Amino acid sequence: MPNTPAQVGAGVIALASDGAASELDIQRMRNLLGVLGQVVAVSEGQMDAVTALSGSGPAFVALIVEALCDAGVAVGLSRSLTQELVYGTIAGTVQLLNERGLHPAQLKDAVTSPAGTTIAGLEVLEAAGVRGTLMQTVKAAYERAQTLN
Repeated sequence: MPNTPAQVGAGVIALASDGAASELDIQRMRNLLGVLGQVVAVSEGQMDAVTALSGSGPAFVALIVEALCDAGVAVGLSRSLTQELVYGTIAGTVQLLNERGLHPAQLKDAVTSPAGTTIAGLEVLEAAGVRGTLMQTVKAAYERAQTLN
């Protein structure tokens, strides 16, 4: 199951085998699907979770990106500059997390200085329950995926 970033070769494709496929069959599928992005092996029982997190995830991320872009405009930046800043920040953050093998909390803590701008923003996010809301969002998508089988 690919997700929409596969359109630009940056997808995450979950591959589940029913047990009838040989190792050679699985490797061939990995090679074939690899042109669409990263291929991960999962059990059939994990596909609903993959659908909720990775299949629906691009829409969740797009909503967050849109909100950040609107916020940039709200504080006086042009739409085009805001998009450039947000897209670059997100892409760079993901690349840094991947390449350094960091836990997200490590990067968050490294960016957060005492009484600074980051901690002021994080306080608002935590008070608004953003972390819990995102977790509930994926859980709701997972529960819905289970009903579609």
